Amino acid sequence: MLSHGVGYNKRLATPDAGRRTPDAGRRTPDAGRRTPDAGRRTPDAPVFGLAPEWLLANGAPIADAMVLSHPEQLDRLREACPEAVATAVLGGDPCFDRILAARRYRERYRRALSVRPGQRLVLLNSTWNPTSLFGDGGKEDVLPLLLPRLTEELPLDDYRLAAVLHPNIWQGHGAGQIRLWLDRARRAGLTLVDPLDGWRQALIASDLVLGDFGSVSYYAAALGTPVLLGAASLDVLGPTSPVADFVRQAPQLDPFAQLLPQIDRAIHEHQPLPGPAELTSSAAGQSARLLRELFYRLIGAAQPAGPAVLDPLPLPSHEPAPSNAPLRVLTQVRKGSCGPEITLHRYADPRYEPQGPGEAHLAVPEDTLDPGVLATADVIFRHGPAHDPRLGRPEEWAAEVLEQYHSCTLAAYLTEPNACTALHRDGTLFHLTADPAGADPAAHASALLAWLSSGRTVAPGLELTVRTGAGVDRVRVTAVTTGSADAALRGGPDGSPPSPW
Repeated sequence: MLSHGVGYNKRLATPDAGRRTPDAGRRTPDAGRRTPDAGRRTPDAPVFGLAPEWLLANGAPIADAMVLSHPEQLDRLREACPEAVATAVLGGDPCFDRILAARRYRERYRRALSVRPGQRLVLLNSTWNPTSLFGDGGKEDVLPLLLPRLTEELPLDDYRLAAVLHPNIWQGHGAGQIRLWLDRARRAGLTLVDPLDGWRQALIASDLVLGDFGSVSYYAAALGTPVLLGAASLDVLGPTSPVADFVRQAPQLDPFAQLLPQIDRAIHEHQPLPGPAELTSSAAGQSARLLRELFYRLIGAAQPAGPAVLDPLPLPSHEPAPSNAPLRVLTQVRKGSCGPEITLHRYADPRYEPQGPGEAHLAVPEDTLDPGVLATADVIFRHGPAHDPRLGRPEEWAAEVLEQYHSCTLAAYLTEPNACTALHRDGTLFHLTADPAGADPAAHASALLAWLSSGRTVAPGLELTVRTGAGVDRVRVTAVTTGSADAALRGGPDGSPPSPW
């Protein structure tokens, strides 16, 4: 018997032999509840995996060997169920060992999640419990308040958002319902991570975990990653368990205060607590050897000659940042040490005007959910190949957009990760290219609008320094044609560029 999660920490009522997992699959009668009635914990419920109710049958241990990851669990086992102490074996934590072995691939995992250089990855995490971050049984149901504010208050270029939800949450409600509940956050940039095969890699990649009293948050603390608790119920935990001690000490999120200062402070002022790193495993990196020795001893066979190893974590598939929400953009134009400089702060689908210096405009993807927003957009942009027969050439698409939406000043077709073609309402067609590292051509289009709206022109060889929270891009701007939008498309009779105004 091995622990489910990090050690033995949660209280859980006596198991029902008719279910594979206690109450894990029960759907609540209330369709609005986000967490299945996952065995509501009561103050007198035993600690899952340590009490006689879970370990004995007719007074005798069920398992031939009970694997512990740290000697502190043996002390609690001795107190809770002395009959099972003789079966206890220290075997480390294979899940934690796989995480430790894969830390060297952190940058690969960040690229897989489309985390650009300079961005911070905030990982939301919830265990399966009514008082968890994704639950609704606590004193305050903070998630409906928290999700839209995270995407509204955290600048899009500074932060990347992803979420890891316990598999029982998915099983209890179904993938369609989970995606429906999180639809607005997903359109604003939140990525849902595979709860079985991708959560460890996302944990390694993260800069901060916004979680609760579950194992993933504790593993994050064991790695030294900052953790901010959005749900911190102690009622569901064994009072002397390491996770309970962690919850008492870890910083907690105030859902009613501004989120950005709290997240920045949690990252910059982080001081790792010693408990998680010390108590997750007393044999870090050794679980494969210890467990194989145990298994072969129990079956009475000689071990293979080769070393004992664990499956390495797979490289996740690439997850583009899934944002098609309207963007409120704050811009400042100034003269920098290396020439013209534009500073951008972009916010996804904010309900209120973002606070900050600079001029504001609205940049909207053409495929945004509410097409009515396009009527008030200053910039309309679209991702696509340079030669899409459905859309025509980039300049043809751009002219069509400007004709349809009279409030739009700039239409930008994003053909490459570092390039776009943009048509201004005055008829000037621009090509923008930048260093591919960390480049976002939609941000570059907004920078170009800010530059032109300030009364400046595009001289030959113009390079703009575009500053976002994710870093600095050098963007080369080339004015291809000058004239009306129609003239920019027609050109001369022989296909030559049209005459300038």
